[in-house]
Amino acid sequence: MRQIALALAAALISSVAAPARATEPTILDVIATKSGISWRIDVTMEHPDIGWDHYADGWEILNEDGERIGYRLLHHPHVNEQPFTRSLTNLDLPDGTRTIYIRAHCSVDGWGSEKIRIDLEP
Repeated sequence: MRQIALALAAALISSVAAPARATEPTILDVIATKSGISWRIDVTMEHPDIGWDHYADGWEILNEDGERIGYRLLHHPHVNEQPFTRSLTNLDLPDGTRTIYIRAHCSVDGWGSEKIRIDLEP
């Protein structure tokens, strides 16, 4: 009985001492709308923001070569607003751009591994 109690105590201590598992921001939806010669990109995402110490703090737009062609800074945590949508307007894309990729950023864990591909309609 004592061995079981010690095993349970050890398991409890290790679970409390273990760092929280990182959860990167998840991009749920992207809408790209052409307006004249510019584009508007609306990104809906979610992340378990806990406050200023850990939150989804931006997303970027990459071309097919992985080069940044746009960036949206998220100015504050969205603790009570999940999921949320933010936009980047007046984005001028290089001529011939037909595909873009969106990738989200977390203030603690950095860039997410997921890149969402968006094929643009002229």
